[in-house]
Amino acid sequence: MPGKNLSRDEAQQRASILAVDGYQVQLDVTSAPDPAAATFRSTTTLTFRCSEPGSSTFLDLLASAVRAVTLNGRELDPATAFDGARVHVDGLAAENVLVVEADCAYSRTGEGLHRFTDPVDHETYLYTHYEPADARRVFATFEQPDLKAPFTFTVTAPAAWDVWSNAVHERVTAEGDARTWEFAPTQPISSYLTAVVAGPYHVVRDHYSRTLADGSTLEIPLSAMCRRSLAPYFDADEILGVTKLGLDFFHEEFDYPYPFGKYDQAFVPEYNIGAMENPGCVTFREEFVFRSKVTDAAYEGRANVILHEMAHMWFGDLVTMRWWDDLWLKESFADFMGSYALIGARTRYSSAWITFANQRKAWAYRQDQFPTTHPITADIRDLEDAKLNFDGITYAKGAAVLKQLVAYAGSDAFFEGARRYFKAHAFGNTELADLLDILEETSGRDLKSWAAAWLQTAGVDSLTPQVTVDSEGRITELAVLQDGDVLRPHRIAVGLYDRDADGALVRTARIELDVTGARTVVAEAVGRPRPALVLLNDDDLTYCKIRFDAESLETLRAGLGDIQDDLARALSWSAVWNLTRDGLMPARDYVALVLRFAGQESNIGVLQSLHQQAKGAVDLYADPAWRGEGGRLLADGALRELRAAAPGSDHQLAWARFLAQTANGSEHLGLVRGLLAGTARIDGLDVDQELRWSLWLTLAAAGQASDEELAGELAADNTASGKRQYTQALAARPTPEAKAAAWSAVIDSEELPNALVEANIAGFALPGHRDLTALYAAPYFKLLERVWADRTIEIAMRIVGGFFPRAQTSEQTLAEADAWLDGNRGAAPALRRLVLECRDDLARALRAQACDRA
Repeated sequence: MPGKNLSRDEAQQRASILAVDGYQVQLDVTSAPDPAAATFRSTTTLTFRCSEPGSSTFLDLLASAVRAVTLNGRELDPATAFDGARVHVDGLAAENVLVVEADCAYSRTGEGLHRFTDPVDHETYLYTHYEPADARRVFATFEQPDLKAPFTFTVTAPAAWDVWSNAVHERVTAEGDARTWEFAPTQPISSYLTAVVAGPYHVVRDHYSRTLADGSTLEIPLSAMCRRSLAPYFDADEILGVTKLGLDFFHEEFDYPYPFGKYDQAFVPEYNIGAMENPGCVTFREEFVFRSKVTDAAYEGRANVILHEMAHMWFGDLVTMRWWDDLWLKESFADFMGSYALIGARTRYSSAWITFANQRKAWAYRQDQFPTTHPITADIRDLEDAKLNFDGITYAKGAAVLKQLVAYAGSDAFFEGARRYFKAHAFGNTELADLLDILEETSGRDLKSWAAAWLQTAGVDSLTPQVTVDSEGRITELAVLQDGDVLRPHRIAVGLYDRDADGALVRTARIELDVTGARTVVAEAVGRPRPALVLLNDDDLTYCKIRFDAESLETLRAGLGDIQDDLARALSWSAVWNLTRDGLMPARDYVALVLRFAGQESNIGVLQSLHQQAKGAVDLYADPAWRGEGGRLLADGALRELRAAAPGSDHQLAWARFLAQTANGSEHLGLVRGLLAGTARIDGLDVDQELRWSLWLTLAAAGQASDEELAGELAADNTASGKRQYTQALAARPTPEAKAAAWSAVIDSEELPNALVEANIAGFALPGHRDLTALYAAPYFKLLERVWADRTIEIAMRIVGGFFPRAQTSEQTLAEADAWLDGNRGAAPALRRLVLECRDDLARALRAQACDRA
C-alpha cells in the first residue's frame, strides 16, 4: 500500500520473517527553543534477525530528510532508499544492523514530537505521542505492535531542561549549553508505546513500595509534572494519592508486579487525547490541571483516566494485541478497569458506575447505531482504519460488555483469568482466542459462543418489559422482549419500583435472570403487585437500550426525579435520552423532563450530562419552529436553578455554566455582562478565569463583545488556555467576517497548531449561527479529499468532523452528503466513514424533528 498508510497484510508479512533484538535511538533536540528551527536530528540503530536471508523489507519513517542509511556496513543511497514514508532495504542477512540518520520535524499537530512555547514565560516544552503509528515521525521503526523490542534512548537537550523516557536515566553528561541523557533499555515494548518528554517542567516526586508475595520489596519511583506556569494550580498530592491507591489495587487483583520500574505522569500542552499509557512515562492532557474551580465530576474523571492508564501497564503494555483488530484487548479492559478500580481501590469517588452508565455508555450507544458500526473485535485493514477505531465501540461498548462478562462468568473467574493471561503472555502479543481460552478454564463457561454474540457482532439490542395484570392489579406475566439484529444472551436484573411513605420511588424487588431470544418470561414476578416502574437492566449489568411499558413511562414523566437510587435514576435518564435520539419521544418532552427534575439531581456528573443533552435536544432534535421557545425555556430554567442552588456548590457552578451556554434574552445576557463587570452577583459564585471565558463566549456569540473587550480579557489571561478561548470567542461572533476568518485560519493554513484548529472550529460551528454557516456547506464537500490528502490524519479528522454542516438540519444538506458519498466511492475508506457517520447524525436529527413536530 503506497503513501503513509500500512496494511495489515504488509505488517503480517513483515512480522513473518523478522524478529527485532533492539533499538538504539539518539535524538538531538537542542534546536527546540529556536522557533525558526523546524527539525531535529534522529539516529536509529536497529538490530534485527531475518528468517529469509536475501529478502527485502522496509522501515517506516516520516522525515524531512534522510542523511544516511547503512545496512550491515553497506551504505545505501538515501535518495533511492527513502520514498518519504518508508526506508527500503534489500539483501538482508540472518542478523542485521541498520543505521538510519534523519532530520525529523517538530510537530504542531500533537503527532510525533510536539513542540510548544508557553506564552507566559516563553519556555519551550516537548513531548511525544505516537498511537497508533507516529513513532515513525521521530525515528525509523517497524511501526506495528507485534514487533516488540527493547528501546534504548539517548537524548541531547538544552542544559536547563530535564528529559524523561520509558526507562530510568543511567547517566547525564554536560557539554556546553547542552546535556545528554542516556536511558536504560526498556523491557520489550511496541514502538507506539515509547515516549520522550523534555523541557523545564515543574516536577513533584514521590515513592511507592510494596512487599510482594515472595517477601521481596517492589520499589517504584513516582513523579508528576506540568509546565512551570501551571505549577500554582498543580494538585500533585491528589494525583499521586490516586496513583498509589491504584498501584495497591492492581497488584492485589493482577498478582503480577508492575513491570516497568518507575512511574512518571506528565501533564502536557495541546494534547489530542485524554492520556496515553506509555509504560513508565504516562502522558495526560494538561486540562486535567484545573486552573479554576471545577465540579467533583471533573476530579472523578481525572482519577478514572489515571487508573485507566495504569490498567494499561498490564492490559496493553505487558501484553499487547498482535494487530489493531484486537485493540479492544487493551482499551475495553482499561475502560472497564478505570471505573472498577475507582470503587475497588477505595478512592473517594463512589459514583464511578453511575458516570459509566450515564456518560460512557451514551458514547457507545451513539457509535453503535451508525451504519459504520463494527464488532468489538474489528476488521482493521490498515492504519487509517485503526485511527478511526479508537471509538465508542472499542472503549465504552467493550467495557460494558466486559461488565456483562463479569456478571456472566463471575468476578473471581474473570480476575483469575487475567492473572493467568499476564503470566502466560508477558511481553508478548495476543489475539482474542488467547484470552478466551484462559477465561474458559477459569469460568467453566463456553465463552466462544458468548464471544461470537458479543464481541464478533455489531449493534445494540433493546429490551422492553411487557406486563399483564389481573383484575386485582397483580402480575400474571412479566416478559422481557428483546429487539435487535442479533439477539444476545443478557444477564440482567429487573427492578420493581413503587413509592414509599415519603413519596420516593424505591426498589421493592430485584430479580436477576438470563435473557435469551426474543421473549423471556420473568417467572419470579408472577403474583406480585403491579409496580409503578419496571426498570430493566437495573444495576446496569448488561449493554442494551432499555425501554418502558406505558405505565412505567408515565411514572417517569410524573416523577423521574423521585427515584431514590442514584444509579437507577441515571439509567432512567439514559433511557429517555435514547428514546429522544431514536425519535420515540419528542425533544420538547425530554426538555420538559430536564426542566422539571434536573434541579433535584444530586449526582453532579449526571446533571452536567443532562445539560448537554437538553441543549442538544433543542439545537438538533426539536422542531425548528419550536427551537426558539425551547432555547428560552432552557435559559429561564438555568437562571432559576442558578439562583436556587446552594452558594459555592458544584451544582451552582454547573448551572452557571449552563446559563452561559443557553443565555439568549436581555435578562440573561444582562446578568452575564453584570457578572463579568462585577455589577451583578450570585451569592457564593466565584467568577474565576475559566468561568469568565465562558461568559465572554456567550456575549461574543450574541454579538455583544467588542474586539477591544476580548483583547483585554486575553491581555489579562495571556496563557495557552486564554489564547484558545480567545480564538474560539473570535470565531463565535455572529458576523460573516468572523466565520470567514475562522474557516480560512483552518483551511488555508497548515501552520495552525492543533489546539487552535479545534478552537476555531468550535467557535465557527455554533448551532445558533446556522444561517451564517449555511453557505459553507458546498465548499466543505468540495475540499474533503484535498484535506484528507494534505493534512495529517489527526487534523484531517477534526476538519472533516468539525466543519460538517450538522447544524443545517435539512433535506438539502442530507442530499448534498449523499451526493458526495455517491460521487466519491473511491475516496479513502476512513474519510468515507467519517462523512457517513456525520450524514447519519443529520438523518437522525431530521427523524427526531419529525417526531417533535408531530
